[in-house]
Parts: sequence; C-alpha cells; structure tokens
Amino acid sequence: MKQKIRDLLKSRNAILLAHNYQPGEIQDVADMTGDSLELSIKASKTDADVIVFCGVHFMAETAVILCPDKTVLLPRTDAGCPMADMITAESLKKRLSELPEMPVVTYVNSSAAVKALSTICCTSANVVKVANSIDHHEMLMTPDRNLALYAAERTDKTIHIWDGCCPYHNALKPEDVTAARNVYPDAVFMAHPECPPDVLAMADVIHSTSGMIKFASESKAESFIVGTETGLLHGLSKANPGKRFYPVSTSLECAEMKKITLNDIVRSLEHMEGKVTVPEDIRRAALSSVERMIQLA
Repeated sequence: MKQKIRDLLKSRNAILLAHNYQPGEIQDVADMTGDSLELSIKASKTDADVIVFCGVHFMAETAVILCPDKTVLLPRTDAGCPMADMITAESLKKRLSELPEMPVVTYVNSSAAVKALSTICCTSANVVKVANSIDHHEMLMTPDRNLALYAAERTDKTIHIWDGCCPYHNALKPEDVTAARNVYPDAVFMAHPECPPDVLAMADVIHSTSGMIKFASESKAESFIVGTETGLLHGLSKANPGKRFYPVSTSLECAEMKKITLNDIVRSLEHMEGKVTVPEDIRRAALSSVERMIQLA
C-alpha cells in the first residue's frame, strides 16, 4: 500500500504532507511531517503540482492560501477541527461589533474565512511574539481561550478572549498529570499551550508540537511525559530512538486526526478526490494575516 502511494505521488508530481498527530503509518509514508503551518510553508517552496494534506480541513485551506498555484487534496474532506468550528466569520463580526476597535490575532487552527477577518495569525510557538508585535495595547485573540490565557500571562497587553478550545487538550486535568508522574517519576512533562492553565502550571516545559520534538532531541533527559495529542509520540520516538515517551493521558487522541487511512490517500490520488478550494477574495485577505505572522520570523 505504501509503495502504491509513493508510485501515485510520483505520477501526479505530488507531495504528501502529514501533521504530527496523524497515525504512524501515514507519517512514515509522507514526504514531510510537522505542524500545519510549517508544512504549508515547506510545500509552497517545492515544485510539486499537487499537495496531499493528511490533517484536517483548516490545514488544507492554509495550504491553498499559501500555494494558490497547486492543487490541494484532503483525503477525507469530513476531517474537521472542533476548535476551528467554535468560531465563524459571522460570529467574529458580531463579537467585533460589541468591542472597541482593536486588532484580531487568530490562531492558525481556524478557517480561511476567519483568517480573512483577522489582523494577523499566530501559532502556539509564536503567540507571545505576535502579541508583542502589535502596536496596540488591546486585542482580541481567537479561537483558543487556553492559548490566549497563556499569552496574556506573558505579555503586558490586554487580551480579550474568545471562548473556544481544543476539547481534547482542554479535558486534561491536573490529576491526569499527577497520575502520569507517579508512574514515570523521572520523566520530563512537556505540555502544549492548548492545555488549561492549571495543567500548564505543572509543566516542566511548554512547547508546540515541533517545539517538543526539538526540545526532546536537545534535552539530556531520557524519558518524557507528552502533554499533547498521542500521534506526536510516533514522531518523538522516531526522532529520538534512544529515549522514552509516554502519553500524559490516552484520552488525548483526536478522532478527526485519525480519520484518514492509507486507502483514503490512494483513492484521493487515483481519482484526484477531496480537492479543497478557497474563494480568491477570502484567500487574499487570509494570506495577508498569515504573511504578517511569517514576516515576524
């Protein structure tokens, strides 16, 4: 099956991207793995005609935003993100009408339509840098309240918070961390900024998915408790074969991220199914907010 995928990719001049939360067998067959924005940026610099994005819908939209000259396929178009669904362009417009005029900082885990109404985008890795870059004391940060609370503690800006979250990260409790530490007392606890504040307060380090991989590779520690979606353990273990990684909770498994199968990828490539598009006016406006963020790097 994997060889068939590789053959199809070659015949279509296609590149296969897999998010860090995808099943291990999909990460292993991919050309690139990483977080959603990192993958889209890398793909935009290739000469591929087709991008097969193994992730969820907003990620494929981001690839369209950055790669308008390429065909973007999402093997399961019903793979969505509960957090991204917690905000719409309409609900954002309504909230802005209720607030004084201010910039909007939007997490990349959002639809193209929401990005198009935003001043600038951010990732979990650069949210504080983005907030500090804005020449305005107040801002609205959407859609993840935990990421906004994380940023608010690390800047003197006034951040208005949208009441959205990743339901998987948000469900993690301090007692889950305590239980994991009791089993693995020597392990370093790495937490994702999408976790609630009381969980982040217990973390040894707080990082994005790519940040966790980098930290684990550079750390002298030999074992780690991973406070994010369980799919990352595959990439962590692959990058660090001599180290041990344990999920902080087995409940941190996103059903949407596990929808795509190898069969779905084959079908998508054989029939060019699952094409994702973004209206050009929305794409251009969304590109502006994404590019503002990228220029900070």
